[in-house]
Amino acid sequence: MIIMINVGMYYKVKAGHEKEFESIFEKVLTTLKEAEIGFKNGRLYRDVKTPSEYLIYTEWDSIEKFRAFMQSNNYKSTVEHGRTIIEGRPKHIILTPSSE
Repeated sequence: MIIMINVGMYYKVKAGHEKEFESIFEKVLTTLKEAEIGFKNGRLYRDVKTPSEYLIYTEWDSIEKFRAFMQSNNYKSTVEHGRTIIEGRPKHIILTPSSE
């Protein structure tokens, strides 16, 4: 039985880099969907009160597949570029379905 998980990733983008962040998100989303690595879908949300803050909400087949992605070279190269446009460290929250 596959138990899908959701991951919320919170980012604060440096001023003036919002469009770049949004563009990179679209490219990464396409790449993840084509990679067949357990990624199901992702959405980008922007805080209306603090437009430099974003939430990326993703769906994965399993926590193991998400963790494997987090250890991949593709993720590491994305993070490396992100350091130039992100303020501070992003925060990731893994949400699992309840057992009810």
